[in-house]
Amino acid sequence: MRTQHLVIFARAPQAGRVKRRLARDIGATAAAHFYRVALARQIRHLARDGRWTVWLFITPDDALEHPAWRAVPRARRRPQGSGDLGQRMRAPFRQLPPGPVVLVGSDIPAMRRQHVAHAFGLLGRDELVFGPASDGGYWLVGARRSRPLPRELFAKVRWSTPSALADTLVAIPAGLSVAFADMLDDVDDARDLQRYLERRRFSSSSS
Repeated sequence: MRTQHLVIFARAPQAGRVKRRLARDIGATAAAHFYRVALARQIRHLARDGRWTVWLFITPDDALEHPAWRAVPRARRRPQGSGDLGQRMRAPFRQLPPGPVVLVGSDIPAMRRQHVAHAFGLLGRDELVFGPASDGGYWLVGARRSRPLPRELFAKVRWSTPSALADTLVAIPAGLSVAFADMLDDVDDARDLQRYLERRRFSSSSS
């Protein structure tokens, strides 16, 4: 069985440099704290699973030694590098050893290992997989890598808009099979945070 590679795209959790839209609502310190806690939980949770190898692609590039990454060995931490988001997202698919790659964001607090496993499972049948978000974006993208990524994938995407997923799908050639994983959302602002906290309280009270 080929190694499955799980890439977490992460930003060093520094106040004023993460979750800026959320920071406008609740303050930079509180937003950074939320991101730091969610990021640490996500890395710790995903890195313990033996079904895949976790890689961290980090920004800024000089933050490879940040204590937030201690759950992942130094050898599996890499800088995101330069370029726009689409250019940086292509890098793991080019750089990592053979095997399917799934890339996820670092601010998806509802993400669990079963969501990632489902995405890898879909790559057993399809070439590409996307995890849609309700705002029109996506929290996950994966490739089986039996062939190179489409040349224009991620090239003309209006990031952080309701068109992000649609723009990405337009660049996929006919004949290349695409699957869709579970729908999950990140936390961009205070309204998103409130919805997430309410769902978590409901889930806790129901269990």
